[in-house]
Amino acid sequence: MKYISFAIPCYNSEEYMEKAIESILKGGEDVEIIIVNDGSKDGTSEIAKRYEREYPTIVKAIDKENGGHGDAVNTGLQHATGLYFKVVDSDDWVDETAYMKILETLHELVEKKQMVDMLISNYVYEKVGVKRKKVIHYQNVMPEERVITWREMGRFRIGQYILMHSVMYRTELLKMCGLELPKHTFYVDNIYVYYPLPHVKTMYYLNVNFYRYFIGRDGQSVNEQNMIRRIDQQLFVNKTMIDMYQMGKISNKRLRAYMINYLAIMMTVSSIIAIRSKNPENLEKKTELWKYLKEKEPKVYAKIRYGILGQTMNLPGKPGRKVSSLAYTVANRIFGFN
Repeated sequence: MKYISFAIPCYNSEEYMEKAIESILKGGEDVEIIIVNDGSKDGTSEIAKRYEREYPTIVKAIDKENGGHGDAVNTGLQHATGLYFKVVDSDDWVDETAYMKILETLHELVEKKQMVDMLISNYVYEKVGVKRKKVIHYQNVMPEERVITWREMGRFRIGQYILMHSVMYRTELLKMCGLELPKHTFYVDNIYVYYPLPHVKTMYYLNVNFYRYFIGRDGQSVNEQNMIRRIDQQLFVNKTMIDMYQMGKISNKRLRAYMINYLAIMMTVSSIIAIRSKNPENLEKKTELWKYLKEKEPKVYAKIRYGILGQTMNLPGKPGRKVSSLAYTVANRIFGFN
């Protein structure tokens, strides 16, 4: 039995992918590693196939035409046979001690027949040049080391939301709910985390620093200049998330509140990218995005627009945009997210 299927989307990753693979191999026969070569033009495919030859019962090497990060995740999910599914980007890695604790926990849950829909752990910003690493944990939000439901979920702080780095979904839940990420689009990790949430009934939180999220490569999608260049893709993902669910039909109040707050974060990110671009066309796109939310979900719009984040992102005129940009700069220094 494979307890976890790890998908590693790779595009021209030959310089760093081995660190990710080696860190996951420590799980041995309890896991499978699906290395998805997304049309790379370097030695990525050869490295993946070498690992497949060396670890034939653990590693699967899959070559496909370039379809983007989301399409590589889709491919990994299609080939997954493990009980749980985890995405590890090719420039990231996992911590061995935390990893062993997670596998031990999954063994116990399976033995007790207490399979949960979502397992959550901490992640660490491994930011280049920063000695003190920022850890995103959830100990103030969720009870630790027991099966919980949305009713027991507490209040998340800004910058503390569940991301792809911190979540591990039950594989069959992802397949059952029909998760399929858009091709040739960045920032779809938000869809990956957001879309399955109404299908999640049970959760388990382990307060261990499992995922190491590397920040510092110039080519990374979260680099601010790259985000400005790709603002249309960010806006597409934002609108796609708005379209997914009618919040009034989500009966669980805690879940609904969390999803609205997640949308608020997305609206904030989209808005600040437009503001910091200093491009009149992008500022118009920002206005259009808020109008889109208002037309689709008037009540959700009112809650977000007149909350702290919404007000900060919509201060009038050039002075207002300067204040918004300053607020982002301060937040970035605190959280170090790009």
